[in-house]
Amino acid sequence: MVAAATPAIAALVKVGVPHEVLKFGHDRREDSFGAEAVNALTQDGGIAAEQIFKTLVIAVPDGLAVAVVPVPARLSLKAAAAALGVTKAGMAEPAVVQRVTGYVVGAVSPFGQRKPLPTVVDSSALAWDRVYCSAGRRGWDVAVSSADLIRLTGAVVADIRA
Repeated sequence: MVAAATPAIAALVKVGVPHEVLKFGHDRREDSFGAEAVNALTQDGGIAAEQIFKTLVIAVPDGLAVAVVPVPARLSLKAAAAALGVTKAGMAEPAVVQRVTGYVVGAVSPFGQRKPLPTVVDSSALAWDRVYCSAGRRGWDVAVSSADLIRLTGAVVADIRA
């Protein structure tokens, strides 16, 4: 286990959640951060692409929320809005994402955000004992149980894939 090098890892350590940090090389020229994680983490065949989740910050009428979906999937903004009980949603601006969460785009973690945001996790997470999401730094992912992901974020679970 890595020392609490990011707010996400610190949040997991603080509440005693079992986790594993996986580091992989991040190419600064890469702008498809999820694809980079999938390519790195699935090389040995032990992790499926659908187990690796991206954390997307969306703008909703009352502020911001988080949608957590498998990297290979696209987010349905309409489904995410419905799951959160609002009428519409759009992608949040990167500068706003960084200011509110404390993370740069490509490293947003569902854990350890500056301000906890309402969260919806795609129902496909329930199919996996372990899921992988950003550990709060580009090139770092953290493995946690899907139950812990949902519990720690206070997430609503819904089918939010397009």
